[in-house]
Amino acid sequence: MKYLHTMVRVTDLEASLDFYCNKLGLQELKRYDNEQGRFSLIFLAAPGDEEAQVELTHNWDPEDYDEGRNFGHLAYRVDDIYALCQKLMDAGITINRPPRDGYMAFVRSPDNISIELLQKGEALAPQEPWASMQNTGHW
Repeated sequence: MKYLHTMVRVTDLEASLDFYCNKLGLQELKRYDNEQGRFSLIFLAAPGDEEAQVELTHNWDPEDYDEGRNFGHLAYRVDDIYALCQKLMDAGITINRPPRDGYMAFVRSPDNISIELLQKGEALAPQEPWASMQNTGHW
C-alpha cells in the first residue's frame, strides 16, 4: 500500500492556490478540469516531495462547506518553522497555534482546513515573538 494524496474541497480556487502555492510554498503538479462534471482537480506537493500530494477539488457550482474540523488536518515537515511562520504572518495568515516549542504550529487555509507545521529534526530553541504568543481561534 502506498499513500497517494489527500483531497480537500475548496470554495475559492484562486485564494486557495495563493495560500497553498504562494504562501505555504507547495507546487502545482497537475490540473484536471471536467466540463461535464463541473469541477477541477489540482494536485499540489512540497518541492522535492512530489509523492505526498494534496488534491484541491473545486466544484464550479457554489456549495457551503463547514470548517473542515471533521477532516482533521494536513501536516508538513518544514526546514525552519520560525521563518515559515514569519513569512505566513507577513502575508496576512493568522498563526492559530504559534511554534512556542520551536517544533509545532498550526495555520488555516482560506477554507479553514487546519495545516500542521512540524520542524524538521529537533525542535528549535524557543525564541520571541513565538515563545510568548498566544493561540488565536482554534486549530
